[in-house]
Amino acid sequence: MESMEEEASEQQLIRESMDEDAVELLETPIEAVEEKPSEEPYPWPVIQYDVPPYLTYHFFNQFRTPSNPNNFLKGVKWSPDGSGFLTCSDDNTFCLYNLPYDESGQLADFSSSAADTDSYAASLVMSDGESVYDYCWYPYMSSSSPETCVFASTTRDHPIHLWDATTGQLRCTYRAYDAMDEITAAFSIAFNPAGTKIFAGYNKSIRIFDIHRPGRDFTQHSTLQGNKEGQSGIISSMAFCPSHSGLLATGSYSQTTAIHREDNMELLYVLHGQEGGVTHVQFSKDGNYLYTGGRKDPYILCWDIRKTAEIVYKMYRSSETTNQRIYFDIEPRGQHLGSGGQDGSVHIYNLQTGQWVSSFRAASDTVNGFSFHPFLPMAASSSGHRRFGVIEDSHEDMLLTGDENCVSVWSFAYSAFVENDGSPISGSSNGKSELDEDLHLRQEP
Repeated sequence: MESMEEEASEQQLIRESMDEDAVELLETPIEAVEEKPSEEPYPWPVIQYDVPPYLTYHFFNQFRTPSNPNNFLKGVKWSPDGSGFLTCSDDNTFCLYNLPYDESGQLADFSSSAADTDSYAASLVMSDGESVYDYCWYPYMSSSSPETCVFASTTRDHPIHLWDATTGQLRCTYRAYDAMDEITAAFSIAFNPAGTKIFAGYNKSIRIFDIHRPGRDFTQHSTLQGNKEGQSGIISSMAFCPSHSGLLATGSYSQTTAIHREDNMELLYVLHGQEGGVTHVQFSKDGNYLYTGGRKDPYILCWDIRKTAEIVYKMYRSSETTNQRIYFDIEPRGQHLGSGGQDGSVHIYNLQTGQWVSSFRAASDTVNGFSFHPFLPMAASSSGHRRFGVIEDSHEDMLLTGDENCVSVWSFAYSAFVENDGSPISGSSNGKSELDEDLHLRQEP
């Protein structure tokens, strides 16, 4: 009885420390928050990867301060509704950039701005306490519904934070404790497809939090079975199958990838073959294939989850000598994959064959983040890496160009639009004016 009273008291303290919007989110019925996207056919752009994309927006000054000249980007992710993108940098800050529109409703053109300035300022800047391990958007985030505009982050020696992407305020926290009753930090996080739970990866275990119950309530599952079989090491990355098949993939620094059932966390497969610790996993759009990448590993591996005995194919990228997490992403149509690397280029691969299609120069240093827009022929890239300079060295050695430690938004040429059932729609574009017109039409309600 006393434990129930203590739990109720703790929940009351949590609610009192939160703002009204956060309390409203927690008390909103799941059915009201989880507005499933429409099943009506949506036209996807058929991108022409043989045509180099043009640089639409560029940012670098935001990430350079005299107090931290060695700051660098650690990734970039588009919001699920496509209204903007979120960056993470080594100074423990998140920057949210909303796409700018002019009075006519078209994307603003900043091509005439000075080369030494950012295209525009960040809409929000949020500072976390320590080094950021991972972050992810709420899957049903929509800027038209402020209660859904949230993302989660996990940092060193801190609980999981749920941030408000409209105000920049911290809504609530989800805390895991170790055997010594001390807060332990998650190394990776992901919302389940229903948007009701947060799955968090720890050392040889996964903890599951109900988003409606912030605090220290969670369920824990070991990734090792009683006979010590399973997945060992730190769970460094995770991804859910987008086809709603109930599968969860987890990558580990032990160079393995495991596939679980979401409902009971039953271990189905353990995949071996990565040369380094796994840092990123992602399912194909149809859910039949899984792509994995690791640190100090030059290959992205393709696995057929229906036949996991062998690797389907490997895609090379320049990442042999870095421990950085280098993100890759799959376009909305599910036909191509893009990934950066240490060579400063973004490489595009055909997922039907695993063959290289094209590449373009995105930065002068390591491209560690690449993210396709959820429905427009655009993508965002982030670059940067840690530089180990000596204090006595000349200050000029630390000066960076505008193509280093930067974020860029790219617009691709496209030949037509295709319904999500595969049928083509007439239309084409190879220039900026035509693209802006199509972007405007697709932003209208």
